[in-house]
Amino acid sequence: MMRILILASLVSGIAISVPKIVDGRLEKTVDSKPQATAMAVKTPVSYSSGRDVVLTADARGHFVGKFKINGRKVDGLIDTGATAVAINRSTARKLGVSVTPGMFKYRVSTANGATKAARVELRSVELGPIRVRDVEAFVLDDNSLGGMLVGMSFLNRLKSFQARDGKLVLKR
Repeated sequence: MMRILILASLVSGIAISVPKIVDGRLEKTVDSKPQATAMAVKTPVSYSSGRDVVLTADARGHFVGKFKINGRKVDGLIDTGATAVAINRSTARKLGVSVTPGMFKYRVSTANGATKAARVELRSVELGPIRVRDVEAFVLDDNSLGGMLVGMSFLNRLKSFQARDGKLVLKR
């Protein structure tokens, strides 16, 4: 069975990276105290060169933004340690993403421990002028994730992304 690593820093106030061995491979996971609610996005966003986005870190050092998933708005946290975009069931419903119980066949590691997730494909993920089509994502139960993490299945499709001096520059 395929294993996916999803960091649940979206639902934590403080996240500490620790190594973890999963199926004989070293993976990075997060030790955190989860919260039940998703955070409101207050990160300043600016656009440059017409196709780039610059996010400023929030007070906790996280980069959050207002995304459009399949044309619907949702707040998300950029997480370079997450293998893929991860959304909870409630957010999936709001975005028009359907999942059935039989789809929950992928094991994922989160701050709350191992759980099952459903693999889905998002038609589009947008942040300002950046749009990526057909993005792999995983849906987790609400008690495993408080909102949306934007992981490498989105970030790897960009020309580049770089964090420096409290700013994250995303280039398409």
